[in-house]
Amino acid sequence: MQREVDVVVLGGGPVGENVADRARAGGLDVVLVEHELVGGECSYWACVPSKTLLRSAAALRAAQRVAGAAGAVTGPLDVEAVLRRRDYWVSDWSDHGAVGWLESIGVELERGHGRLDGPRRVVVERPDGTEVALVARHAVVVSTGSDPVVPPIVGLAEADPWTSRDATSVEHPPARLAIIGGGVVAVEMATAYAGFGTEVTVLARSRLLGGMEPFAGDAVAAGLRGLGASVRLGAQPTQVERNASGNVVITLDDESTVTADEVLVATGRKPRTGTIGLETVGLEPGSWIEVDDTLLVSGADGGGEWLYATGDVNHRALLTHQGKYQGRAAGDVIAARALGRGVDASPWGVHAATADHSAVPQVVFAEPECVAVGLTAAAAERAGIEVRIADVPMQSASGAGILADGYEGRARLVVDAGRGNVIGATFVGQDVAELLQAATIAIVGEVPVDRLWHVVPAFPTMSEVWLRLLEDLGRPEVAA
Repeated sequence: MQREVDVVVLGGGPVGENVADRARAGGLDVVLVEHELVGGECSYWACVPSKTLLRSAAALRAAQRVAGAAGAVTGPLDVEAVLRRRDYWVSDWSDHGAVGWLESIGVELERGHGRLDGPRRVVVERPDGTEVALVARHAVVVSTGSDPVVPPIVGLAEADPWTSRDATSVEHPPARLAIIGGGVVAVEMATAYAGFGTEVTVLARSRLLGGMEPFAGDAVAAGLRGLGASVRLGAQPTQVERNASGNVVITLDDESTVTADEVLVATGRKPRTGTIGLETVGLEPGSWIEVDDTLLVSGADGGGEWLYATGDVNHRALLTHQGKYQGRAAGDVIAARALGRGVDASPWGVHAATADHSAVPQVVFAEPECVAVGLTAAAAERAGIEVRIADVPMQSASGAGILADGYEGRARLVVDAGRGNVIGATFVGQDVAELLQAATIAIVGEVPVDRLWHVVPAFPTMSEVWLRLLEDLGRPEVAA
């Protein structure tokens, strides 16, 4: 069976949902193809369950840091209640609500595995074994996401390691958990499981959170140790074995061993593009897909503006919020081009995903929280930008001491010395996540530092740290 539609979206995660929503709002007929759950990785196995697993212990620690509230905390974390709350937030791994939303906006769902079969053509293999061919009049959008990488460590694959899905969907937390990796997934899951009372060992090749300012990784390493976790930096696993007792034994390059009930691999992601037919349009299966700022794929067969790639698969910013941003831009672009309207690809145009280059906000829900947007000081210097750095303790904001007794943290601004505007910001400390949007606005809006002196923070709040950062940079000169 074959039929024509305006747009076919491969992948029904939050990115594909946003593409479909915007293209449909633009007046196009859209079919979304998904072989698992509508809502994707983020909704059921990543962002939503991981942050839910982290929240209860974080709230407990926050109460314990405030005199008056600390004495009211009389019991340990109720892990079973945490897991039940997680189940609620992932809708018990049912996508009934997400499917209903698609129906409400007029997007058709095709259940099954979709693959390209030449330009503008997608073949869907349905669960019952039948196939349908969809021919797109205007666009096909690849939004299939990414999978965890299992590194080629001797015996690791045979030891049945956990990936992030296993960690976030656990029914009974193990007594001992080893984690290979030092990035966001590694430190967040280490924080969550340490909060459950699991004996956690983190094995990282270098410092934690390598893409952030070094002080962020240092703070998280200290925070994890404070929760009772073991953090081993410079650790190189050479062999993994699951022994006859069911335990996992990890041998390191110094010949020491770590024994755990489970091992979580958190060493990066790879594109989910190996079985979607890229070879039928002249692209390499299993590869990241290169796109321009309108999310149009470069080098696909068939000519014209028909193939787009959004979210993890284009390797621009492997974060749900950035993928959704790309999805909105791509849906608008597709509708505009289909209806013969001009596409504004200028830096300020809604049809261009320019924020992926220099203003990507990220929150790491560890102990403590670490948030960042824009360039680190080292990255700016590598780019040849002359910078000015402001560094202040978070506790210099009056609101920090009120939030928690003995509050500790750190804030940094990276300023382009020539242009006089903020190009990077990092905040580390309890409950700093909500400070990030102001920094993102300052960077995207290219607000001059001199104007930030007139952005008055309310007293007594955490936002007062902005004033302390400006003071660290130096007061503006007064004209004679």
